[in-house]
Amino acid sequence: MTVAQSVARSERLLVVGLSHKTAAIEHRERTALNDRLAREVLRALGREPAVSEAVALSTCNRTELYAVVQDPGAGEDALRHALLEHARLEQNRLECALYTLHEDTAVAHLFRVTAGLDSMVVGESEIQGQVRRAAERASEERLLGPLLRGVYRQALAAGKRVRRETRVGAGTISVSSVAVDLARESFESLDDRRAVLIGAGRTAERTARALLAAGLRQFVVANRTVVAARTLAAQFGGRGVGFDDLSDELLAADIVISSTNAPHRILLRGDLEAVMASRGERRLVVIDIAVPRDVEATAKSLPGMTLYDIDDLDRAAEENLNGRRREAERAELIILDELSHFREWHRGVATAPGLRALWARAEAIRQSELAEIASESLSAEARVQLDAVTRSLVKKLLHEPTQRLRALDDRDEGLRHLESLRYLFGVAEAEAEGELGHMHAQVS
Repeated sequence: MTVAQSVARSERLLVVGLSHKTAAIEHRERTALNDRLAREVLRALGREPAVSEAVALSTCNRTELYAVVQDPGAGEDALRHALLEHARLEQNRLECALYTLHEDTAVAHLFRVTAGLDSMVVGESEIQGQVRRAAERASEERLLGPLLRGVYRQALAAGKRVRRETRVGAGTISVSSVAVDLARESFESLDDRRAVLIGAGRTAERTARALLAAGLRQFVVANRTVVAARTLAAQFGGRGVGFDDLSDELLAADIVISSTNAPHRILLRGDLEAVMASRGERRLVVIDIAVPRDVEATAKSLPGMTLYDIDDLDRAAEENLNGRRREAERAELIILDELSHFREWHRGVATAPGLRALWARAEAIRQSELAEIASESLSAEARVQLDAVTRSLVKKLLHEPTQRLRALDDRDEGLRHLESLRYLFGVAEAEAEGELGHMHAQVS
């Protein structure tokens, strides 16, 4: 769909989703979308007549669907239905956790999300990559149209600007780092401790870096694919094992941090109960930062073991924010500024096709009138002068309405005025959809 088509259909942006602010981990994990599920949701939305563009964003903090729709009511129903169809959660619980945001509010929300201002760990660095991958996935599924492409491009620019111009991301800036902070609280020193990292993805890599920075030197990476475990462990001087060896490694561990993308539990209560029975008096700290969770929640009551899930990181994340509240306030001002830039872009996108058609219509009339003047009745110099005079006349006639339309803050008001101009000047709908921009350049 072209920008002109999107504008012509008066489409609107909305987001439907849930986050750590509205849903506990047990609900978020049931709505989490891995890459396969996200693509299934996008394809389902692609079949919805109410939806013309869509992006699915799913992280440990949130699952959100962004869409461009013609009818906001029908669009919201389609997004809620898509989440309900793919969630392993009762409808009443899902409905209680969901929120819907429209237009500028939805745009500002995405800007804040991308800047890390709406995360559990304010200023986290992972979110920008997750936002970028969500847009790329939508593009691969042919659902990233002109409006969402512009929104996501501006959101990433806003996130980069916040990180560049403030210190909101200073200090502990990731879920992995907060998890390591919790581990450090449990032991006087990590120098002589042993950790097991379950999973070998990006989060596990960040966790390994944070552990080494905290002084830990002994760690094992356990993963379903042994090659992946060994590859990650080799980067940091650790060992890599498969899940078949996990129980033996847990016996020797002091700290376990799990971050797989598995759709099911990796460690059941019975597994951990057997491990704890063989450890004597030695404590075990288990930190589960996966969504869905890797560790069965009932294991929290096992003697000698401390189990944290990602929602337990909230306290440490809040302490982490205390020293950066002023930076977060500065970041919010940047978001407002970037939102004004987006509005200006959006107004331009809305009015540009119609304005190009209007200028093209005027240029066509000018050229037609010039063609009726017999060329032999004018000298070459006179023809040049006449061309310049008529060109200047068209420019002066259309300059003022063009500038006024571009200056309007209200996009809908601008479109209404533009439609009036198109009607009064007889600009056909087909002209507004054509590639006529070069004519505007000729007379301006």
